[in-house]
Amino acid sequence: MNKRQLASTIWKSANEMRSKIEANEYKDYILGFIFYRYLSEKELRFFSEQGMNDEDIRQMDESDEDFVNYTKETIGYFIAFENLFSTWLDKGSDFDVSDVRRALSAFERLISDSHKKVFEKIFNTLQTGLSKLGETASTQTKSINNLIKLIKRIPMDGKQDYDVLGFIYEYLISQFAANAGKKAGEFYTPHEVSVLMSEIVAEHLKNRQEIRIYDPTSGSGSLLINIGSAVAKYLKGDNRINYYAQELKENTYNLTRMNLVMRGIDPSNIYVRNGDTLEEDWPFFEGEDMEHYQLVRVDAVVSNPPYSQKWDSKNKKYDPRFSDYGVAPKGKADYAFLLHELYHLEDDGIMTIVLPHGVLFRGNEEYTIRKSLIEKNNIDVIIGLPANIFFGTSIQTLVMVLKRNREDTDLLIIDASKGYEKAGKSNRLRSSDIKRIVDCIHDRATIPGFSKRVSKNKVRENDYNLNIPRYVDSFAKPEPWDLYSIMFGGIPNEELDCLQKYWEAFPGLREDLCEPISESYVQLVSGDIGQMVRGHKSVVDYRKHYVFAFSDLRKNLKASLIENFCNA
Repeated sequence: MNKRQLASTIWKSANEMRSKIEANEYKDYILGFIFYRYLSEKELRFFSEQGMNDEDIRQMDESDEDFVNYTKETIGYFIAFENLFSTWLDKGSDFDVSDVRRALSAFERLISDSHKKVFEKIFNTLQTGLSKLGETASTQTKSINNLIKLIKRIPMDGKQDYDVLGFIYEYLISQFAANAGKKAGEFYTPHEVSVLMSEIVAEHLKNRQEIRIYDPTSGSGSLLINIGSAVAKYLKGDNRINYYAQELKENTYNLTRMNLVMRGIDPSNIYVRNGDTLEEDWPFFEGEDMEHYQLVRVDAVVSNPPYSQKWDSKNKKYDPRFSDYGVAPKGKADYAFLLHELYHLEDDGIMTIVLPHGVLFRGNEEYTIRKSLIEKNNIDVIIGLPANIFFGTSIQTLVMVLKRNREDTDLLIIDASKGYEKAGKSNRLRSSDIKRIVDCIHDRATIPGFSKRVSKNKVRENDYNLNIPRYVDSFAKPEPWDLYSIMFGGIPNEELDCLQKYWEAFPGLREDLCEPISESYVQLVSGDIGQMVRGHKSVVDYRKHYVFAFSDLRKNLKASLIENFCNA
């Protein structure tokens, strides 16, 4: 069974087990237990590395203070043997929900001071939600027992298994999002959109030695992790990326932390905060230490903030995040999130943000902000995405790419709304769609019906309206209807002229396929057009040339990718 099949099997079982519990809630329980097992397995590996045998491990409890402190200092926490995930499984029918409550309370006590920012209160959502898994202790115990037996199926032994764990965790989040309706947007950005944003950011940052990335509305942390993975391919050495994340809702904030830790990111590289991004700009100072002000500026900001959310815009005029551009209206916080992110960006950094299309043309305060962004040369690329691409909403969205300092003064506007595949009730970007967008940005190419470089003067002429159809005409021409040919037969020469590139590729084919019946119309000379085309000399010659051109492809790929893979 491959990792996708395993993930699908686990999801199917979990979805059946959740019964009447909302998908948005149940995810916190199963993902919380997965994380607890991860921490338990990590500690067991640490014990083994210390030369401890099974009997030594069974004796581990809080009575050996020196070893408890050593464990906490090394891995950030301590879990006694009786509280390990594997111990729960071994208890069989003696397992009880009280075992979980006791273990989670003990974990909170036994976190290293240096790791509190990562682990403190991380199981709060799970602990307070246990009562929702059943009306009585026995039904709660039964539900949890079924869950931990299901989670046992996830391999967690070696590095490859942890790659599987990451895939399954991400898969489960995506499936819960698909079933969470409008609440899905609170914690999940579709993987394909994450990949698109990741490729754009990685291309800009690929020559750097160390990188800081930030998501001020982090959700489950998947977007931040995908960005980090894409950038890491260009970095030499470990622990070269610092992750900054802020999230408003505690349960979702806990998902961010769990996700980052389970991907093997060193806790010293994780900076997370549970707070309101717009009300609590972060960080001004750490804890009560108000003397050491530190504005975080990062190399990349990525986000998918809530669309057109209400916010408190009072007294924000002199907030340094907004003072140079303007304050977003209280009923639509889209530009408030954007300006917050731009404020935290390094001078040579890049940011990508998902926004609704309204930010391109709405007036009043948003007009003022948009004009300032254009005149200050901050907007680099606008990418119109397909409709119905996000869970829980069919609203059409875009990805906007911004920089503090740009060499180009024009804007690249891309209409990618037509490139997708159906995936159930939603639409999904394909790999080819993502590549086309990324290549277009790299080349800053103007492609008819897809993209256009727009000068600042052109935007001024349109009174700073950035609505995509004003610049990129992606409207598909309607199929022509020739009434004469419908009534009297024949093929219009005008329609054949549209296939000119094919007639040039296959000389003589048009003349041999058709015969004129009037000045403007032709008819086919044969009823079996397929056989005639396949047997035509120009087509036969073309196929021979094609086969010859690719005859050595397998041999060349084997030589370059397998035999000489070190030089590939």
